[in-house]
Formats: sequence, C-alpha cells, structure tokens
Amino acid sequence: MFDTMTVTKVVAGLCAPFLVLLLGKFGGELLYDVGGGHGGHDEEHHAAFLIEVDTPAAEEEEIDVAAILALGDAAQGEKVFKKCAACHKLEEGANGTGPSLHAVVGRPVDSIAGFNYSGKLAQAGEAWTPEVLFNFLKSPKQVAPGTSMGFAGLRKDTERADIIAYLTQQ
Repeated sequence: MFDTMTVTKVVAGLCAPFLVLLLGKFGGELLYDVGGGHGGHDEEHHAAFLIEVDTPAAEEEEIDVAAILALGDAAQGEKVFKKCAACHKLEEGANGTGPSLHAVVGRPVDSIAGFNYSGKLAQAGEAWTPEVLFNFLKSPKQVAPGTSMGFAGLRKDTERADIIAYLTQQ
C-alpha cells in the first residue's frame, strides 16, 4: 500500500521542524549566552562598561505666589470651579461629597462641624489662606496624604489663582 520511500518522507517531514527548533534553540544559547549563573557558572559577572550620566537634582522654581494671586480673575475662576462643583457646594452648610466651600478663604482647616474629613488635611496648614489653597489645589494628595479627595489638582498657576479669586468673592 505505502512504499518505504513515502513513509520515510512523511516521517522526515514531521521530525524536521522539531529538529530545526532544537538546533535553533541550542545555537541561540551558544551565540547569545549572557551568563547569569545558569549552568553552574561560579564566576561573578560584571557589566562590560558603565555609562555615567549627570542627573541634576530637580529644583522647584521659586514663584511669587502673591504676584500670581494678584492676577487672579474671578470670572475665569467661576468657569474653573465647574471642576470642583461635582463634589463641593458654595452654599453655607451645604456639604456634598466634599465640604461646603462657602467662605473657605481664611477659614480654619478641618472646621466644618459634622463633616468627616479624611487624611492628614492638617498638614496643608492651619487655615485656608490664599497661599495654602494655591499649594493644595496643585496636588491635594501630595499636600494632604491619605485624603479621599479624588481630584488630581490644577497644574496651571493661573487656574489656581482664578479659582481662589472666585472663592474669595463668595
């Protein structure tokens, strides 16, 4: 039914891919051996060369907060406040997910009676001065670690100044 030549070709066709795979893996390991302690090597391995890079310490640029706050535009701040309005209300005593921001500028931190504050909010400062608000609004989680406030912050100095001008008017 089958001649031996045909059977030999079929068997060779099935075994050839496995042979190529086996030899390819063996050859690759010989060519690209990186050591690393595999195979019982007792010698220590070192980097062939090191590239030294100067990494200057990131210095925060000193900014004149008072000058930036003086440029704050309350009308623009009202637009920026829409980002806050999902959690905060401006009406006195009307807490949302966050505490009421009615008369927040100058108010002591953690001062709304009955609101359950989270995190180390006292690290922000004793009172919500414009300067403290300016820093807090940049990165709430950095200024008050552990806060449940999910807001990432306002990166632009002008936006923070605008919203503080708006809150000062309220």
